[in-house]
Amino acid sequence: MNTSELLTYAKHLEQQILAASDTGRLSFQPQLRAVLRDLRQSGADVPSRLRRLDSMLEEQAAEQMFDNMPI
Repeated sequence: MNTSELLTYAKHLEQQILAASDTGRLSFQPQLRAVLRDLRQSGADVPSRLRRLDSMLEEQAAEQMFDNMPI
């Protein structure tokens, strides 16, 4: 994919993530990570909103991991 296609795909993915439930959002994280990686490798600037979305998903995944830890 070229940069324009990657950005379009990332925008579509962002809309899906924001529309999903809290638990459903985490299932999109691998796809988001892959498209962000591809954008970086193509030399494109990754929009800050996508970086923030990736960070948000990372935080949710960490919280979920600790929520499921036995005490």
